[in-house]
Amino acid sequence: MSNQIEIKYLGDLRTNSIHLQSNDEIITDAPTDNKGKGEAFSPTDTVATALASCMLTVMGIKAAQMEDVHLDGSTAEVTKIMKAEPRRIARVEVKLNLKGVADDKNRKILENTAKMCPVLNSLHPDM
Repeated sequence: MSNQIEIKYLGDLRTNSIHLQSNDEIITDAPTDNKGKGEAFSPTDTVATALASCMLTVMGIKAAQMEDVHLDGSTAEVTKIMKAEPRRIARVEVKLNLKGVADDKNRKILENTAKMCPVLNSLHPDM
């Protein structure tokens, strides 16, 4: 299975990505600490965002299979920590706030499901 995305460099350290199936767009801008304007998500911000979005998505899939578990309104807070040499993402911290999950057993099932998300499994273990 594959999705195609077209990315165009706009100049001034900015890109425009188009998801060809939906025609949805994402703009990225270099961060201010790396010669950019910081006026949009940076490419590394999109990695951190993808991780949390993936976790919520796979938990949503699992929750739909569970009785009386609804994740609508659940949130994630993401903190991305950069490393200087070589410049890379050193760590991503994801704090999940699950709504509609009162039972500790169900919460544990969903937390384990989040750890199986494809983005997390694609990232380097040092991160």
